[in-house]
Amino acid sequence: MPASLSSLQQTLLSFGTISRFLREGVAHEDSRQLRDSLGPLSLQIDEVIRLRRNGTDAHAITRRVVDLARCARQHQLFLTELGAAWHALYEFDAYQRVLRELRDAIAAWQQALEHHSPREQACFRLFELLAWRTLGEALLLIDIYEQPADTHSDVPYALPQRLSGWQRVRAWFRRLRQ
Repeated sequence: MPASLSSLQQTLLSFGTISRFLREGVAHEDSRQLRDSLGPLSLQIDEVIRLRRNGTDAHAITRRVVDLARCARQHQLFLTELGAAWHALYEFDAYQRVLRELRDAIAAWQQALEHHSPREQACFRLFELLAWRTLGEALLLIDIYEQPADTHSDVPYALPQRLSGWQRVRAWFRRLRQ
């Protein structure tokens, strides 16, 4: 398991923890809608990973992966209905991109399960990694959206260096723990 995934798993115990955070967080009305759409996706991810790790039969896992694929598609459709303020954020495009990658990984894993492919384990690992990345990007997007508009008014003239997706997620988790 990559070190970055391991450190994220130590920070958050499960995708269910993210789901609880999404339900319990105080949010703007606009971000509440995104949280409400993201919660079921997080729960589906948590369930399918739990089933896979517990050695449940492939047929049951495949059914859950099909449900997960449907849930991810519904969430992506929901994103298209969000207002212009969301679409204007750089992080929104990054989130949509990683969500498409997750959907591709889900489809590849589903196919590997259905064909009893020896690549199933590799497909699962990629899916799990992208699931963490996707939910981290979503949490970052919500955090950025909820920041007051005037927080950047005293920014010096030099633009800050752009952090990678993982660096932004780690910084967000550090702020969350403080």
